[in-house]
Amino acid sequence: MTVQELLARYSAGGRNFSGADLSRAHLFGANLRGANLRGAKLSGANLNTTNLRGADLSFADLSFADLNDAELSYANLSGANLSKAFLIGTDLIGANLIGANLSGANLSRAGISNAYLRGANLSGANFSGADLMEADLRVANLSEANLSGANLFRAYLIGANLDEDSKSYGSPKTAQELLAAYAKGARNFSGTDLHAANLIGANLEGANLSEAGLNRTNLSRANLSRANLSKAYLYEANLIGTDLEFSNLSGAKLSGAYLREAILSGADFSGADLSKADIRDAFLRAADLSKANLSGAILNGANLLNANLSGANLSKAYLSGAQLDGANLDGANQDGVIR
Repeated sequence: MTVQELLARYSAGGRNFSGADLSRAHLFGANLRGANLRGAKLSGANLNTTNLRGADLSFADLSFADLNDAELSYANLSGANLSKAFLIGTDLIGANLIGANLSGANLSRAGISNAYLRGANLSGANFSGADLMEADLRVANLSEANLSGANLFRAYLIGANLDEDSKSYGSPKTAQELLAAYAKGARNFSGTDLHAANLIGANLEGANLSEAGLNRTNLSRANLSRANLSKAYLYEANLIGTDLEFSNLSGAKLSGAYLREAILSGADFSGADLSKADIRDAFLRAADLSKANLSGAILNGANLLNANLSGANLSKAYLSGAQLDGANLDGANQDGVIR
């Protein structure tokens, strides 16, 4: 089939071009929205800026094809061969790429949010600056893939192969770089400066963020359980509903932070500055708050059962409705406490 025949048939209402041989075809900027190109041969084709939204390209051969800036949102590319293809800036939002071969492909700055890449071969692919937010990457092969600057917020990475040496990332400078490095297996982000970053719902379980600059960072509903945040700077940080169970926050600066309904059981806040922090309805069972500064903190409704508050400064703190059964208050300053 020639390009002219294809476009003429499409213009006349035809949509079924399954199995067509269009290798090295020049389809720059063409409109093939919703076309059926299942199993088509498009190796080396020029599909730059082509509109293939919602098209069926399942099991098609698109190896070495130029798909830069193409529109492929919600297209079916399951089982397709996209090895060494060019997809720079391509729109793949919501696309089905389950089991597709994207080895060595260039997806720099591509929009791949909410796409399905389960079981896909992404080895050696370039995802630098790509948006993979909420993408399904379960059981995908990401060995030697470049994820620098990629947005992996809430991406599904269960069972994904992420064996590249994470040390190549160095100290992340953005939330996206941090999440990409974490996805690669990096855990040491000590001293990283990400103040005012957006890390809502991020999974950073067990990460080392000691002495990190996280002032005014939004970490609400994030998973930071068993993380090391000792001496971290979290002034006015948003930690509402965040899971910090068994985390180390000793000596952390949390003045004015928002910890409402946070899970803080077993966490170490010894010597931390929590002055004027909002800790309402937080779960602090068996937490270590020894010698912590809680002056002016709002702890209304907080669960402090068996917590260690020895030597803590609770002056002018709000403790209305707080549960303190079994708590250790030896040597605590309770001047002006409001119950």
